[in-house]
Amino acid sequence: MDIAEPKLNPAVETPTDAVQLGAGSNYRWVTRDGHVDMSMSPPAPLRAYIPAEPQAVTVDLRRCAMIVVDMQNDFCAEGGWVQHIGADLAPEIAPIAKLQRLLPALREHDVPIIWLNWGNRPDRMNLEPTVLHMFKKRPADAGIGEPVPGKGAPLLEKDSWGAAVVDGLEPLPGDVHVDKYRISGFWDTPLDSILRNLGVKTLLFSGVNLDQCVLHTLTDANFSGYGCVLLEDCCGTTSPSFCTEATLFNVKLLYGFVTSSEQVIAALGKTGMP
Repeated sequence: MDIAEPKLNPAVETPTDAVQLGAGSNYRWVTRDGHVDMSMSPPAPLRAYIPAEPQAVTVDLRRCAMIVVDMQNDFCAEGGWVQHIGADLAPEIAPIAKLQRLLPALREHDVPIIWLNWGNRPDRMNLEPTVLHMFKKRPADAGIGEPVPGKGAPLLEKDSWGAAVVDGLEPLPGDVHVDKYRISGFWDTPLDSILRNLGVKTLLFSGVNLDQCVLHTLTDANFSGYGCVLLEDCCGTTSPSFCTEATLFNVKLLYGFVTSSEQVIAALGKTGMP
């Protein structure tokens, strides 16, 4: 039996006898008894022109998300794992001040903020020896899930002090939290599904360590079809300077674009090309 097409008022987003399905504002279904409307029009682009290397980019803020990688206590706070192993905390802390200015500006334009932190299962059942070995190369080392001398919190364990976002950066209720279990935030996580449901096409990258978790999450994003923009001044690493140089070189050559938080802040709200 044919069902007549409902005559919906285009000015009404959702009929009173219908519900919306979908987490993102860019694309949803409207469903009611006997009919599902899949025809939601995408929102008009909100363009921001950002000077960058190797080329300037224009991004659509309505299809953009900010990824903040591993800005958590085990890497960025006194008493955490990085300090325990004797590494310099200064480059890990450096992005905080830049993000304190940038994140509110992005929220004003409804750009989703995604906190991507190590947050492992207490039983570590999803972690292969290859992952465990990165943190426990010797029997005496504090491995994933084991107490870190100082605070005594289990290393990188979900809901622990070490997995929490570092003081100075305040996630808000509308932000998105994704636990990761490897260097890349795309492996074995819902990150890709969340981004696609939000209608995201372009990702801004920040966090630590630039040449490790930030880089490999960015490269996997590139391989998955996302446009990638690295915010150099919002990243840090405890690695030698040549690691930063190689990372920036390869991002500009192969994987995306490099700019600064100041350039993004200046671009927010601007539309069209200069």
